Amino acid sequence: MNEREKKPYIIIGAGGHAAVIADILFKCGCSVKGFLDDAVAVGTEVLGEKVIGLSESCRDHPDCLFIIGVGNNNTRMRIAQTYSLDYGVAIHPSAVIGQQVEIGLGTVVMAGCVINPKTVIGEHCIINTGAVLDHDNRIHDFSHISPMAAIGGTVSIGCRTHVGIGACVKNNIIITDDVIVGAGAAVVNDIAEPGTYVGVPVRKLF
Repeated sequence: MNEREKKPYIIIGAGGHAAVIADILFKCGCSVKGFLDDAVAVGTEVLGEKVIGLSESCRDHPDCLFIIGVGNNNTRMRIAQTYSLDYGVAIHPSAVIGQQVEIGLGTVVMAGCVINPKTVIGEHCIINTGAVLDHDNRIHDFSHISPMAAIGGTVSIGCRTHVGIGACVKNNIIITDDVIVGAGAAVVNDIAEPGTYVGVPVRKLF
């Protein structure tokens, strides 16, 4: 662990997703200074650490690394664009990370994930519990790969796209920005238009 990685973390958000991030950081031997949240009272405890202020007080902690612990892709992007901070990453010790994998700042990789070689993950992404990403994938900024989703090889997933729980994306697929792939869905053709897609194989819902 280098000197930068030894800095304490502050998590922006104090809900369930933020608690999972804190748990990952604890398991990695990192310290968590506290949480910032605009809707949870200061002093509220989350996994033994406290909410220490509103989101805007992040500027008062230049000695810390930050992760945005908010599940909504657009909200996570808005916060990242509002506050220029020193963002860290959180990777659960049980995750399997292949060679030549790149993981952007602010991204979280949760328990049981498999990310195979030469996959590139952008900034402020969520690779959720048990997700599997095969080789040579490109996951763009602010996207969310949900628990137990399976992404084949050489797949490109656009910015702010959400792949639902247990969904599957076959090899060599391109999914554009701002797509929601429903839980349990199967993507077998490229998705070129933003929207919500459900079913096996997927169809555009709206």
